[in-house]
Amino acid sequence: MNHKGPDYWRKEAEYIFEQDPACHSVEEAYLYPGLVARQMHQKAREEYLEGNYYQARVISEEGRRTTGIEIHPGAEIGNHFFIDHGMGIVIGETSIIKDRVTMYHGVTLGGVSTDPKSKRHPTIGNDVVIGAGATILGNISIGDGAQVGAGAVVLKDVPAGATAVGVPARIIEK
Repeated sequence: MNHKGPDYWRKEAEYIFEQDPACHSVEEAYLYPGLVARQMHQKAREEYLEGNYYQARVISEEGRRTTGIEIHPGAEIGNHFFIDHGMGIVIGETSIIKDRVTMYHGVTLGGVSTDPKSKRHPTIGNDVVIGAGATILGNISIGDGAQVGAGAVVLKDVPAGATAVGVPARIIEK
């Protein structure tokens, strides 16, 4: 089990404080729904990894009701994942989110397959920014340092350092 204690969550709150000019203290960052959702996700994930799928889902659903952010217990999340505002975010079971990712409200990391044995959701690289309302679907990758514009619908890989916008998303710069 990979329990994340108070020191870990303090560092995450400090990261939010550093990233968000609207956050006035590290203590205030602890109130952010994104951090609360991540803490609940950690508890749910621990149950999930132990095979306690029902209990994991109970915790996950409580997190969704409390924060408006739905993170499946199976999703893998790295360090310094900053969810800004957060309402309406959905992160699917086989999603992988690496380090220093910023995600705004209304984002979906969704699946396009019903095969329970396959990787059905996106992998988000390090240092990625995902704009409000973006939808990223399927077993695709968003490369390190990429940006996904608000409202984009991403159906194909986005290379490292690229910016993807539109419906369907297209690369506008790299």
